[in-house]
Amino acid sequence: MTAESAPATAPATARPAPLLVGAALTALEGAAMAGWGVYNLVSGFTGADADFGRAELGGVVLLLMGLLPLLAGRALLRGQRWGRSPAVLTNSICLPVAYYMWQSGGAMAAVGVAVGLLGLVGIGALLNPRVTAVLYGTPGTPGDGPQ
Repeated sequence: MTAESAPATAPATARPAPLLVGAALTALEGAAMAGWGVYNLVSGFTGADADFGRAELGGVVLLLMGLLPLLAGRALLRGQRWGRSPAVLTNSICLPVAYYMWQSGGAMAAVGVAVGLLGLVGIGALLNPRVTAVLYGTPGTPGDGPQ
């Protein structure tokens, strides 16, 4: 096999920086949600939460809800289209969460600002035209568009 006939591999730069940022933020948000679910589960089982039963159920729900952004971030890194919709949704949910954290005041207001900025950066990164071109192809190439 000569160098001319070697199969072409996609270079590491095939994934633009906005795609990497969006995937990383989505995975971070999913890990945070799953971690909060584990915390709720543990606090319910150890008796730290007086509302026995509801804490465990909430923990399971948060844990399962955290898995979708983790899977979406992984899919984005692999170049799979389906990962963008749940990733944008996850980043969009950060905005009302940030608003209610801001309303609490004090240290929670600062955390709310950080959560809101992460959500906005994630949305902007995932809706970047370069990300769209990588995930959906450039217009005018064969196989693009509705079938």
